[in-house]
Amino acid sequence: MAAPARTKHTSNDDRWMDRALALARRGEALTSPNPMVGAVLVRNGRVVGEGYHTYDRLKHAEIVALESAGRRARGATLYINFEPCCHRGRTAPCTDAIIAAGVRRVVAAMRDPNPKIAGRGFGKLRAAGIKFEVGLRESEAKRLNEAFARWITSLRPFVTLKTAMTLDGAIAWPPAKRAPGRRWITSPQSRKEVQHLRHASDAVLTGIGTILADDPLLTDRTGRPRRRPLLRVVLDSLLRLPPDSKFAKSARGDVLVFTSRKTIEPRADALRKMGMEIVRVRQEGDVLDWDAVLHQLGKRDILSVVIEAGTRVNSSAVIVRAVDKLVAFINKRTAGLGGKPWATRRAARRMKNLRDVEIRRVGSDECYTGYFRDVYGNH
Repeated sequence: MAAPARTKHTSNDDRWMDRALALARRGEALTSPNPMVGAVLVRNGRVVGEGYHTYDRLKHAEIVALESAGRRARGATLYINFEPCCHRGRTAPCTDAIIAAGVRRVVAAMRDPNPKIAGRGFGKLRAAGIKFEVGLRESEAKRLNEAFARWITSLRPFVTLKTAMTLDGAIAWPPAKRAPGRRWITSPQSRKEVQHLRHASDAVLTGIGTILADDPLLTDRTGRPRRRPLLRVVLDSLLRLPPDSKFAKSARGDVLVFTSRKTIEPRADALRKMGMEIVRVRQEGDVLDWDAVLHQLGKRDILSVVIEAGTRVNSSAVIVRAVDKLVAFINKRTAGLGGKPWATRRAARRMKNLRDVEIRRVGSDECYTGYFRDVYGNH
């Protein structure tokens, strides 16, 4: 495995790596199950080629940048947020193209987290006499592709639990405080952020309790392009999903229902005919087995899942350590007695284990983001 070079980066290096990261972000919702990658070729202080990857376009970011640069790539520096591939998959190795183009130097933000590949791309560059450095903007690059890292190392999706709550932890107003126009807990700006979370995810997951109570659509309403439809997942152990619900009627092959019931029952057949996939998994106690659910999603190349659910699903996911990341939108108002809690006390106590917590203002709310684990294995 090639060791990263220890080099003091310049302000220009920072500038061009920021550009590579910005390009990589353009691949949001367009690259899965591949990572988001951007590449910038710079020679004599000027950009001579750049590109980013999308799965359907096939070509990797490095190849797009090299093709746009042509002969100007010779002697240039390549800035890229992800280690260049050195293996043949759907495309030829990018390292071969970099070497053939005469690139002089490569500055990369991070290694490929795939343990079968990590460092091999850099090793190939070094063997060809190309200077390379690793680690510039590494933390930003790792956050950008945290879902890919979780999936490629475990074949399980990266799980984000999103919740919107009052200051005292309620996700629904008590009957005494329910009034016309007071359906929502958080601000319009927070709800817009939730749409972005959905857009950036491969799947959104909820429980049957939320479907029966609210009948949400759980769709991506950003209007931005995505490579494949947002998969809508329902945990429904007893198969109670109403065929006449708005949710069921909106199914277009983008709904996956997990149940512990036999999938040959008439109710399952009815839902299947409406365009839903029904999958039976084992049940642990009074909830479906999270390991089985996540395993099934990983097999379907689902890299990222955002949970938007009620107390029961939230709590079970946190307790069995299925959640990687928590995003909580908190309003300054209180619900008081009778408000529905976002999680049980046992699950809420795990909040003390959150790391890398960030707090920012979103409209009239505060958004807390934190991690239950580091998917890259750092401590």
